[in-house]
Amino acid sequence: MASRRPSSVKGDPIPFSPFSAITNSFTGFHRNWLSLRTKLGRVDNTWLRLSPSLKEKSVLRLDASIISAGLAQELKRFKIQNMSETDARVDFFDEMKQRFLSFKKQKYLGEVEHFKTLAKAQSPKFMVIACVDSRVCPSNILGFQPGEAFMVRNVANLVPPLENGRTETNAALEFAVKTLQVQNIFVIGHSCCAGIQTLMTMQDDENSSFIERWVANAKVAKLRTKEAIHLSFDQQCKHCEKESINCSLLNLLTYPWIEERVRKGTLSLQGGYYDFLRCTFEIWTLDFKESNVSHGSKLPVKDKAFWC
Repeated sequence: MASRRPSSVKGDPIPFSPFSAITNSFTGFHRNWLSLRTKLGRVDNTWLRLSPSLKEKSVLRLDASIISAGLAQELKRFKIQNMSETDARVDFFDEMKQRFLSFKKQKYLGEVEHFKTLAKAQSPKFMVIACVDSRVCPSNILGFQPGEAFMVRNVANLVPPLENGRTETNAALEFAVKTLQVQNIFVIGHSCCAGIQTLMTMQDDENSSFIERWVANAKVAKLRTKEAIHLSFDQQCKHCEKESINCSLLNLLTYPWIEERVRKGTLSLQGGYYDFLRCTFEIWTLDFKESNVSHGSKLPVKDKAFWC
């Protein structure tokens, strides 16, 4: 009866590994281990003349040696990498601590009565809808102080129309308008917006991801942009970045409690565009006239200004 070849000989799969539950940090070790096992199959012909029991014992000893050496190397590499990441994290939070203490000393304690008043209630005049982009911070760019702006940030600074259902954005709108009674809603877009780039490159029937479903709220802006066929793709994206702001301003009018206040003149709708490549800012106001503003129409604007 022919002797059974050990399962660890060249080409056979490993039926069980005591390290199979090791986390993803050791995937590199797994690849190295497979490479070594491949090399193991290219042994001298004298190996084939060994008795099966001796071959099996030799393989097990060699397996253990390889595993021990490889694991020690990976553990050392993981420890060094982890220590480096931990140090960087500690340094960052230490810097954040210093920023907070500086804010407390220079800002909070310097205006303690103002902050005590804010602790009791807020009455912001602005609601700001801005993008989540880390390079676009309205408080930093426009100098909003604590208590001045009720703020919501989402991908591509979009306002969905009422018929699209409930979202965090229109929940914030409802609170800002009905409860806080803000006097201005300010939609701020920006240059190089990844959300708008996604909108411009996705097919009309693509909405499988969360981002694609969300940016589809600005599909009207995309359609209007595509009409300008003479523009390059980058120019189209910039055009759509601004056009989507106007679409959001028009979408605000789909909410009856916003349209009513705009018609009465107690609420104003503004658009803004921050170009961080040139550090410029454009601002305009929706020119609401019940006779010529309809949902889906082109936005009439007034009081346009360019800051540079």
